Amino acid sequence: MDDLFPRRTDQSTSSRVRVAKKTIVSLALLTTLLYGQTNNRLVIGTNISGLSDWMTEMPFVDVMHHCRTWMTSNSVWISGGKNEWDTGFIARIPKDENGYPLSLPYRFAEAETLQVVHTIWAVLAGWAEGIYTLLYDGRGDLEFWGSMTLLSEEPGRIRINIKRPANEDGVLGLKILRSDSSDHIRNLRLLMPGTETTYQTMPYYAAWYEKLQPFKVLRFMDWGQTNNWGHDNAWECYDQDDDTTTAPWSARARYADYTWATNKGVPYEVMIDLCNRLQADMWICVPHNASDEYIRELALLLKNDLNPQLKIYVEYSNETWNWMFGQTQWLNTFGCVKKGISWPEGIVPYVQNCLDIFSDVFNGELTRIVRVVGVQTSWQDVSNRIVFNLRPGSFDALAPAAYFGISEAADAELDALGAAATAADIVTRVRVSRRQNEEPWLAAQKKEIADKLGIPMLYYEGGQHLTPTPFGEEPSYAQALLHVQRDTAIYNLYREWFAFLETLNTPGRESLFMNFSFIGQRSARYGSWGILESVTQDTLAVPAPKYRAIKNYLASFQTGLQQRTPGMVNPVARLAQNYPNPFNPGTTISFYLSHRASVTLKIVDAIGREVARLVDEELEAGTHTRQWSADKMPAGIYYYTLQAGAHRESKKLLLLH
Repeated sequence: MDDLFPRRTDQSTSSRVRVAKKTIVSLALLTTLLYGQTNNRLVIGTNISGLSDWMTEMPFVDVMHHCRTWMTSNSVWISGGKNEWDTGFIARIPKDENGYPLSLPYRFAEAETLQVVHTIWAVLAGWAEGIYTLLYDGRGDLEFWGSMTLLSEEPGRIRINIKRPANEDGVLGLKILRSDSSDHIRNLRLLMPGTETTYQTMPYYAAWYEKLQPFKVLRFMDWGQTNNWGHDNAWECYDQDDDTTTAPWSARARYADYTWATNKGVPYEVMIDLCNRLQADMWICVPHNASDEYIRELALLLKNDLNPQLKIYVEYSNETWNWMFGQTQWLNTFGCVKKGISWPEGIVPYVQNCLDIFSDVFNGELTRIVRVVGVQTSWQDVSNRIVFNLRPGSFDALAPAAYFGISEAADAELDALGAAATAADIVTRVRVSRRQNEEPWLAAQKKEIADKLGIPMLYYEGGQHLTPTPFGEEPSYAQALLHVQRDTAIYNLYREWFAFLETLNTPGRESLFMNFSFIGQRSARYGSWGILESVTQDTLAVPAPKYRAIKNYLASFQTGLQQRTPGMVNPVARLAQNYPNPFNPGTTISFYLSHRASVTLKIVDAIGREVARLVDEELEAGTHTRQWSADKMPAGIYYYTLQAGAHRESKKLLLLH
């Protein structure tokens, strides 16, 4: 299984280093002494935070994508009435297929007055300041309120100025006061400053997109709202004892939905697009209650639309042993209790079915997917009873989490210190806990499962897990929990942790560490999961030691590779396979340049006639993407050729009608 992770230049370089060791012994000895073993280094990816109206990650320039789901309220203030913030009628208001009300205001006999709808963004800490533009279709009246200044208003277009309050997060609200039943308000887009002409071709916030680029793999567990998928709370997933209904493919999130901050998450098409643009591998978590049709259609979508040079990590749901989540309750009810099967053995058929469907769809192309089985780090017996009941050979990797945290005993000691506790007090106890708990737990998972089966051990989540006991309660040492997140000591904890995880790697096979999570605010009660606090964080003014630790680790890896492989340089250019392929009528072509070069990229037909030239200019180093629309071209085979300096490369594409 040493070829399980063939991927881009950084790792193919590792292969070339191993070849060089066999032929140039003196060079191998020197580089080993200077830089250590390349194949013990971690590949680092990241989980992306789920969408919400209070998020500070801000992935999209169209911030309507993460507004709160519609609520209803009185159209006017009723003297002596309840005038509730949310009157609770939204489910009963007729809407179009994308969730927009068909007519407003709306009358309910039991309501205090006519009803309108509204949404909110409760935190503006991560927002870019400046002039935002709301675009919409249809006729009606809209109203903003909160931390903004109205600049102009005309049919279909409203401009507001947003300046984040100095000492608070800020808030923004939007109401639809009137919507014409013959041409209802729809297709709302609230666009960041300067993006009105570019949001369709570049939908991602530049500051977020740039900070995400170092990561080699993106895990979409939270983007896909995997926990409690399709329900707002864990207890809603299993309150019907006879509710074994599984979700059809039609129930997934849709691109045109008015918001993606729902219990179904971001559309898969957006996840695919992001990975294709960043040339990052994709880690997908399949909803626990997805039907066979849903799983198969998802696998087909990924197969057809994700760049085939990218890996797809496939995992059934997330933490199906964690009783905080509805999927665990659902699986226990219907997979175990109702079938008379012990827990966790009753989970196994669902995991097996999901992986088998992906295996069937990718039959003949299994190297494109990595079938992952997630396990609980600290509960070896549960891990064994899940993994060893799966069919041998039907999965490719084991994945515990790689967190370090505060033990219950340490939490009690810190509570005794109370407000006098310091960041140093936390760090001291974390190091003790790692030696006593996390390090032995992970070593056991590798020995008992990964080594016995000869498969790699990946980490689906990892990093600091500095939370109080019980989780969700404000601890007496809250300030120390907040301070440590910005302290140099946590930088050291991360580097020490990476060094330990390297000791668990199998020589010749890289291990994947998926950071949890990318961007999120600090919280003593619920955890400070983000390695950055907001996408706009000035790390010179507000330290980000966790982010710095990961960036420095990755930078040292890349520098070491370059220094220990003299004479083995990257090719001037690499041309990726177009995606989707076959296509109709549009497709995307990506290529990578190792340095600035004069580039042409052209399309020719089957007899060599040029039909399109997508690039003819000098370009900087990096990954470049171009789209080709062939709506006026006849169906058939075409070829696209990249010329970059002396490098020339061609690939085939197929247009269908």
